[in-house]
Amino acid sequence: MTEQLQGETDLSAFEHYTPRRFVPEGADLADKAVVVGLYKALLQRELRSGEDLEAWVMDRSELDAAVDEVGSILYVRMTCQTDDVERASRYKAFMTHVVPAIKPLGHALNAAYLAARERFGAEGPRYEVYDRTTRAQVAIFREENVPLQTDLSLLSQEYQTLCGAMTVAFDGEEQTLPQMARYQQETDRALRERAWRATTDRRLRDRDALERLFDRMFALRARVADNAGFPSFREYSFAAMNRFDYTPGDCEAYHDAVEAVVVPLWRGIQQRRRERMGLAALRPWDTHVDPEGRDPLKPFAAPSKLIDGCAEVFRRADPALGEQFAMMRDAGLLDLASRKGKAPGGYQTTLAEARKPFIFMNAVGLDRDVRTLLHEGGHAFHALAAAGEPLVDYRHGPMEFCEVASMGMELLADGHLGVFYGDADLARSRREHLEGVIMILPWVATIDAFQHWIYTHPGHAPAERREAWVRIHDRFSGGVVDWGGLDEAKAYMWHRQLHIFEVPFYYIEYGIAQLGALQLWARAKADPAAALADYKAALALGGSRPLPELFAAAHLRFDFSADTIAPLVEAVAGELATLH
Repeated sequence: MTEQLQGETDLSAFEHYTPRRFVPEGADLADKAVVVGLYKALLQRELRSGEDLEAWVMDRSELDAAVDEVGSILYVRMTCQTDDVERASRYKAFMTHVVPAIKPLGHALNAAYLAARERFGAEGPRYEVYDRTTRAQVAIFREENVPLQTDLSLLSQEYQTLCGAMTVAFDGEEQTLPQMARYQQETDRALRERAWRATTDRRLRDRDALERLFDRMFALRARVADNAGFPSFREYSFAAMNRFDYTPGDCEAYHDAVEAVVVPLWRGIQQRRRERMGLAALRPWDTHVDPEGRDPLKPFAAPSKLIDGCAEVFRRADPALGEQFAMMRDAGLLDLASRKGKAPGGYQTTLAEARKPFIFMNAVGLDRDVRTLLHEGGHAFHALAAAGEPLVDYRHGPMEFCEVASMGMELLADGHLGVFYGDADLARSRREHLEGVIMILPWVATIDAFQHWIYTHPGHAPAERREAWVRIHDRFSGGVVDWGGLDEAKAYMWHRQLHIFEVPFYYIEYGIAQLGALQLWARAKADPAAALADYKAALALGGSRPLPELFAAAHLRFDFSADTIAPLVEAVAGELATLH
């Protein structure tokens, strides 16, 4: 990250992708009265023909995008510096006043749209996905849930603030938890253990606060589901997330397939690590260091070098993608360095009216930082590929395919990382990446199965929740790492997974998408040009087609059964054998 960034780029200064025709220029879209007035004007408009309806839909799309962009900018500013009171209060005001006011109006607009569609009809498949989604959202909307969802958004902000404030005084300086992660790759085992314990102890200091926070979230979510007439928040979530193409039962089948097919390979990888390190037992602080005792991979010293290196990686993969990333760099659409007060994790968000992506992450100089930027870059390319789509709802795909864009880019870029590494380190980086691919499949199963348990056991106590976490963790972990004497750390390990707190049930997407990305990788090994061309063509569809069709556009199977998983895992195992 260059010095002028850190969330200070004026994201509101970007030009609109297309001139506004409905929303007045200069309208203060953080002002509740202004926003409500614009939505009411749409509601009051008389529609006399299919042409009127088409224009109305486009005007609503423009308004939705403009308001969404304001919310995205406020969120970016807040997460870039969670300890800035003014940023926090502005984001909170938007979430407390503007968003709740929009939701019932949005519902009314959805209902009006469906009524008009009945009157005027539609030709061809253009609005097939839009209509299906609108019907589903109308079916689950309850006005009494609006304030509950606002409360949940504010509790998510509280989680961000708690985590953003976590620092450790270590080796004479105050360090963020992402910065502390560097020590897990140090060859000095005593140093790794000391850093691991310091980080874990810091997390555990807030365990009670995080437990209370989650209990409040859990209770609110149960009320939301009940109000909407669902037996549990699990069923509500599948409807709310527009999961038309798979069910909770399919997710459970994924869990079973991963346990049967992937966990044995993951266990073997861990066992090999233990043997190569000459350890009687593999401990949690032994899982990220190089098993050959080599110093950590250090692909860059400063975030600016990460940016420049990834720009070259993308250029080598595809000159057009390289140009797009260079545009983001030059426009100040990156905030990458870890610092005190910054929210954890990484994300890509889109300025919906400017139709430009923004990437946020916490880079500290590790190989995984390169992978994270490649990942978020894939999301950014997805947003740019679909930028020309007039309908805002079609400019972003379902998350199961959005993650193919990101995970697929990690794998498509794999052969170009010589920008950062010599031959030996490149092979090492690729090996670690593929081992991480194998690891993520059971980790997704762990997080997803845990959430299924949580929301299908509505009366559980915190102690029962911890017991369930440990049991599910052990089911998918491979059983090689020794957690002896670390029971508390293990029982609360799920606190670090922000998805459980902020976006419940949003995690199985990573497993589904990883299988798609692996298929893309396998295709690229045989025909890289065709695989990349199909990837870009599928991204350009945005969310305009159903999920299985998006996979098919990239020549991928939308399937996460053992029939699909087994040959992909076998291919990865074969590649790992050559890299070893």
